[in-house]
Amino acid sequence: MRLAGKKVVVTGATRGIGEAIAKAFRAEGAWVIGSGTGDVDATVPHLSFNQYFRADFADIQQIRDFAEFIRREEPDVLVNNAGINKIQAFAEIELEDFIRVQQVNVIAPLLLSQAAIPAMKRRRWGRILAISSIWGKISKEYRASYSASKFALDGMMLALAIEHAPDGILANCIAPGFVDTELTRRVLGDDGIRNLISAVPARRMADADEIARFAVWLAGPENTYMTGQNIAIDGGFTRA
Repeated sequence: MRLAGKKVVVTGATRGIGEAIAKAFRAEGAWVIGSGTGDVDATVPHLSFNQYFRADFADIQQIRDFAEFIRREEPDVLVNNAGINKIQAFAEIELEDFIRVQQVNVIAPLLLSQAAIPAMKRRRWGRILAISSIWGKISKEYRASYSASKFALDGMMLALAIEHAPDGILANCIAPGFVDTELTRRVLGDDGIRNLISAVPARRMADADEIARFAVWLAGPENTYMTGQNIAIDGGFTRA
């Protein structure tokens, strides 16, 4: 129960990596506030979070509303996990699609982090994590919108980390590689997954819990000095 008494906000906490992260923080005793785009029955106890806030980050007003909620709640830890992707040929990218990806993946973390910082600064302790991607370290075809957002997220978090390290706030990115989620399996299918795994030195996908355990370490009492980093958890893919 390393995080007993801590309040943690995890965006995109209803599935995949975000759900695993929320569960991991809750297992360590934290009070977890999750966000997502859908409705959650407040009368039914949820395994991933203690409290839920519905927000669609494609709507700028909903980001602002959630930011005000965060400012009032004064979390100890903020995990900016929610994100979207749009796979398009570069010459065919619609401006509206590009802007939407940046709003969800960059502007939302900016506004939510700004809302969390005052209380962290006052306490002289805080942790802000952003779930980036290997496509924010390297890139590939059809990923211009997504890679632009994840490279931007890394740069933004680095600037935040440098500025607020004297305030006791540590900020880092985690860059997952290929993660075994329901969405991954539905999109790629068995043949796609076999081809993908053959390119990974570890010869497997990551489990979402592997990402979650490292997120808890970064936000927990063991991490007292690591900040401004963008750590890939990718089975060696980006280094091969």
